[in-house]
Amino acid sequence: MPPIIAILIGAVIVITIIVCISCINIVPQARAYVVERLGAYHKTWQTGIHFRIPFFERISKKISLMEQVADFQPQAVITKDNVKMQIDTVVFYQITDCKLYTYGVESPMAAIENLTATTLRNIIGELELDSTLTSRDIINTKMRAILDEATDPWGIKVNRVELKNIIPPREIQDAMEKQMKAERERRELILRAEGEKNSTILVAEGKKQAMILDAEAQKQRQILLAEAEKESRIRQAEGEAEAILKVQEATAEGIKRINEAMPSDKVIAIKSLETFEKVADGKATKIIIPSEIQSLASLTASLKGLTEDDKPE
Repeated sequence: MPPIIAILIGAVIVITIIVCISCINIVPQARAYVVERLGAYHKTWQTGIHFRIPFFERISKKISLMEQVADFQPQAVITKDNVKMQIDTVVFYQITDCKLYTYGVESPMAAIENLTATTLRNIIGELELDSTLTSRDIINTKMRAILDEATDPWGIKVNRVELKNIIPPREIQDAMEKQMKAERERRELILRAEGEKNSTILVAEGKKQAMILDAEAQKQRQILLAEAEKESRIRQAEGEAEAILKVQEATAEGIKRINEAMPSDKVIAIKSLETFEKVADGKATKIIIPSEIQSLASLTASLKGLTEDDKPE
């Protein structure tokens, strides 16, 4: 065999080996390849090793199956009350159908960006400024539902949509800051007034409770003093009654003994004079003075009547 032919054959073999090696493709994890045969869609390669037919098949697009993030530039929107503001959004999406993603739309990211801008304008146009600032969750939910439905024919699933920044005009921001400052000052005044009110109420309640306790203490003190005074009077009355009883018993016993001793007229006269002296001191309740004071018998009878009148009934 001539050397030239051998060289050509060797070159053909090397080229063939190189071409065969280049036709071996390994698809990594979370990736997919769209393969075309003779210019038409043939299949989608998933993770693993694959071989394509040289000159007949080619890899049209390499697609990531992981969730991706698209951060779009701020869009100018106008609220229902004619306030112009800038809002930028962040879209989290994932490719679910590689064929639709490849052949469904010319530029998927540009399509999503424009669709996001128009959807945002439509939603914000139905809300006023205050509602726009306080309804982020509602706006995010509406946009996600609309974008997910619109991108379904493109093989894209929109998982989340978030409003990253809401930037109102400078004069609106100044007005909002002044309003917020006034609101905080109003709340501070209200809280301070409520604190002073509660403090005054607590002080008044404390004074009231102290007065009530003081009045109850005075009442208890008066009750105890009255009971003590009553007990003292009772004991004093009992003592006086017992003393009177003993005096009367002693007087009765003395008269009895005098009667038993059969005193003479002179003794009776002397005792009568002593008794008359005790009666005349102003403590007796009843005094009987006979008209015939010269008669000792009449004086004795009078003294006997006086003694009987002093006895308790």
